[in-house]
Amino acid sequence: MRKILTTIALCCLGITFAQETGTIAGKLLDKEANNQPLPFANVVVQGTAKGASTDFDGLFEIPDVPVGTYTLEFRFTGYQTVEVPNVLVEANKIAVVDATLGASAAELEAVVIKVVTSREREEALLLEQKAAVTLKTSIGAQELAKKGVGDVGTAVTKVTGISKQEGSGNIFVRGLGDRYNITTLNGLPLPSNDPSKKNIQLGIFNTSIVEAIGIDKTYNPENFGDFGGANIDISSKDYKGKGFIEIGFSSGINTETTGADDFFLTDGPNRSGFYDIDIPAFPLSNYNFETSWDRQKTSAPVNSNISLKLGDSYNIFGGDTKLSVFGVGSFSNNYSYREGISRGGVTVNSVANSDFDFFNYAYNTNTTLMGNIGIKHGQNKISYNALFLNNSSEQQKEFFGIIDVEDDAPNGGGFIQRAVFQRTTLITHQLLGDHEIGENFEINWGGSYNFLEGSEPNRRQVTLVPEVPNQPDGPRSFRLVSAASDNHRFYSELLEEEIAGNLKATYKFKKNEEDEYDGKVTVGYSARFKNVDFEATQFNFQVFNNIAQPTTEIYDVDAYFNQQNLNSGLYRIRTFRGTIDTPNALDPQFYEGDQTINSGFINFEYAFSQKFTLLAGVRGEQINQTIAWSTSLEPQGDESELDTFEILPALSLKYEIDEKQNIKFASSKTYTLPQYKERAPFLFQEVNQDYFGNENLDLSTNYNIDLKWESFPKSNEIISVGVFGKLIENPINAITIQSASNDITWANTGDQATAFGAELEVRKVLFEHEADQVDVSLKNSLTAGINAAYMITNQELDGQKVLDEAGLSFIPTYTDTGISGASDLVANADLSYYKDFSKDKNIQLTLAANYFSDRIFAIGNFGKGNIIEKGVPTVDFVAKTQLTENITIGLSAKNLFNPSIERFQEAVDGDTNDDPTLNLNFQQREITILSYKKGYDVKLSLAYKF
Repeated sequence: MRKILTTIALCCLGITFAQETGTIAGKLLDKEANNQPLPFANVVVQGTAKGASTDFDGLFEIPDVPVGTYTLEFRFTGYQTVEVPNVLVEANKIAVVDATLGASAAELEAVVIKVVTSREREEALLLEQKAAVTLKTSIGAQELAKKGVGDVGTAVTKVTGISKQEGSGNIFVRGLGDRYNITTLNGLPLPSNDPSKKNIQLGIFNTSIVEAIGIDKTYNPENFGDFGGANIDISSKDYKGKGFIEIGFSSGINTETTGADDFFLTDGPNRSGFYDIDIPAFPLSNYNFETSWDRQKTSAPVNSNISLKLGDSYNIFGGDTKLSVFGVGSFSNNYSYREGISRGGVTVNSVANSDFDFFNYAYNTNTTLMGNIGIKHGQNKISYNALFLNNSSEQQKEFFGIIDVEDDAPNGGGFIQRAVFQRTTLITHQLLGDHEIGENFEINWGGSYNFLEGSEPNRRQVTLVPEVPNQPDGPRSFRLVSAASDNHRFYSELLEEEIAGNLKATYKFKKNEEDEYDGKVTVGYSARFKNVDFEATQFNFQVFNNIAQPTTEIYDVDAYFNQQNLNSGLYRIRTFRGTIDTPNALDPQFYEGDQTINSGFINFEYAFSQKFTLLAGVRGEQINQTIAWSTSLEPQGDESELDTFEILPALSLKYEIDEKQNIKFASSKTYTLPQYKERAPFLFQEVNQDYFGNENLDLSTNYNIDLKWESFPKSNEIISVGVFGKLIENPINAITIQSASNDITWANTGDQATAFGAELEVRKVLFEHEADQVDVSLKNSLTAGINAAYMITNQELDGQKVLDEAGLSFIPTYTDTGISGASDLVANADLSYYKDFSKDKNIQLTLAANYFSDRIFAIGNFGKGNIIEKGVPTVDFVAKTQLTENITIGLSAKNLFNPSIERFQEAVDGDTNDDPTLNLNFQQREITILSYKKGYDVKLSLAYKF
């Protein structure tokens, strides 16, 4: 205890007596090139070891300069050295000095301006957040590296009020899930890699391509209106510095995975992640499937990553034009193992229809290639971005136990094996332009082409049950398996193409005394043209149970499903349309559609004074979404259309209390569209659950309001407190309908839902010290951050509304309940220590923690309670050290608490619903639905920079 108190006292003393510092920043121009920015020049604070180099835009920043008056010196080979005397540095303030450097005499002019720095830096993003009228939060490459974050999905969970659903990658912002968010790359939309999701899974984006990630929790009419939680915008790297090449490698293990006795995967896929296979010829009349049904033992499961990054910038066409290039390529793989329990179809009497011990062996890959080229000439800039992603997921799933308590293996002994390979390929091309025409007119435009292919080739499922039902440990066979679809091979492909574009023009007016404009009007047009095409074919192996069937070993299924037994008549192969005798038996199930959104907007921004700024705007969107289908549920096919025009107003207000504090307010109206999978009557089958779409789904309307106070004590510190509220009319939910198999579909389940909450964020430098050496200033610092969001959500549930609008029988257990996926509390904390040992030798240690409280996974119905996902804490440790100018090594240990991941169906006392048709004369007990552990992840990394 004495040591702890002493440490706290020393930290307090360090804070109290830390040397007060400020920042010198500014811009250097080249007199010989018509006052264009001069990159790569040296800027030195005379009498100290502090200095910097100008970047591609001529910008420089020298932080942590002790309070005092200095002479600033500018040097560049072939140019005259220039000194700027009497630069006053004040505590926690930025002294900005502009200079023009020439080959002979140079004119000097020192003025205070707004400083713009690389958006990778925490200070730059906080400065951007401070200046914005809207409520925007960003996380940059610098912070991601400090916290050891490797993908964008994990990155956004470090932001206040955001959490990620375990096992799905679904992102929740302020309690609102996937359907309420929108994901963009450089402001242009991205397609989803999952037919059931609106947004692409953020986990497939490696942070090596990221400059910054912006999270807009309030609506701006410049963005598309399909918004309720946040617009998550990934800004790709835009390199401006000196030439470099960096090679990186990492390797690691997961303790659950390496702890497994052996590791098994499926037959067919290779380890590259680029596997594909077509449906064989004549699959209904002959057994032509080449891959095995049985699992395959594989080598030691070691995770690895290799990457190559490079960039450079050049002066071309006589130095008037700047060219920058950047590229990154990486490949990573990851093994995981899950072991636990899985139950489904729990009744009001707390009896599980299926009850399994499950084992899941998984192997994932990610291949990323990205390149960009930027050309800047005067006030004009054009950039081209190309991105290629290939993501694969291979899973060998095994379930042992009761398949159906009233039918298949009712006493246990059942076995289900599902071999899955899923692959997503995304190709994105973007062309972006920024043009300043005179002092007060600017045009920005961007266009993109996205192509996405998502495939699930050759999924295999095997179901075996005891030959004698009351002998669960006895021999197994296919004889008593009830449904032909319980043994199948499945092939699907999703193709999505989209062309999108943005065009906006900004006019600034009324220049003030500080040579800045008080007013700004922006008008623009945006469009999205998307085509979706999904096809699937499932081959069901119908076993004839009226004849003698041989017993089968669970890991030797090839001995049964082969040409010999097909010829012997033990089984036959069919699709949902029929057998070989049906003319169109091989016609795939499909749904296809087009979505067109044409939008126009106008924004008006005006600073009524130095303290008060208003941003008001409105957006109009014409939305057309058509869908046609032919599926096992409706083989004859049908089509549906959603056609609507939405007017979306928004208002943001900013009041600057002083130069360090703001109060911001925002309100808006937006909408939420249903997804294609949610509207197509296509049956998606999982081991414990089936899903199908509802063609009668309609959009939801969202009303959003925010109020926030924020303070920026230093350039790298923030304290903020905010409250928010959301009203959602006609909300969409996943529901279980009354049917033999308790299928899940989607419906507008009530008139409204509400979410109210409060958010807190604090980032603080606990102590910071610098020791000046001959040629360098050595830094020693400890920083901490914490953010938390507390939310109260509620939604009305109306079974009669669902019946009237969709013809579906849904009897909710509760007349009102919380919003699915919303935790009452979401919190993050981190502590980071940094120390320089010499100019090219340092160490950084970071401890980061995340927690979300219990949240609803699925809404209760027919007297059953909600399914709840238990809250869990996550703690990660990251260490990174630079050994030389070229070599950096890192060590990370993640999920240190290794908590159990659990879902349970909550207890119900029978007094929750006043519907007289629902008999609630019971008392249901809590029952666990899913439980497993993820294990610890340990990784060692090495990077070499040329």
